[in-house]
Amino acid sequence: MPPRDPRPASADDLAAINRVIAAAVDSWRLSQRVKRLALPSYLYQPHDLAHLELRVIEDQEAEIIAVAAWEPADPRDLPPHAASGLLLHGLYVLPERMRQGLGSVLLNAARLTARERHLDGLLIKAQADAAPFFRAAGMTELPVRDPKRDFPNRFWQSG
Repeated sequence: MPPRDPRPASADDLAAINRVIAAAVDSWRLSQRVKRLALPSYLYQPHDLAHLELRVIEDQEAEIIAVAAWEPADPRDLPPHAASGLLLHGLYVLPERMRQGLGSVLLNAARLTARERHLDGLLIKAQADAAPFFRAAGMTELPVRDPKRDFPNRFWQSG
């Protein structure tokens, strides 16, 4: 069955969203200690909804199984030829639901949002395990210009 269309998330969804994020982070190829220490920084809180847009995909039972969040990109993070962009802040899919097109649906929703807002493109700062997904999705890998500032796995797609 094809994935359902993403819908905007609300504060009522945060517990379910954070369960998806916790499961996704737990699947990363990192030590358990690193995952445990990093997880709180990935979880969304009610105040995050003031500046982030979250979209979720639900299964047939209305359970959230995938989530994406985006916000305007900091111009300092954009490639030199771009003046504006949308930052895909996070994209998470329950591990047992990966490779079913859910991540692609959410990525396309972010691409569409960037186009609708007439932004120059979509910026992604990917966790190392997710880099192959973004390469396969046709994103352009950006070089690290400033190792002290630039995220190592950055991707861009012009709008």
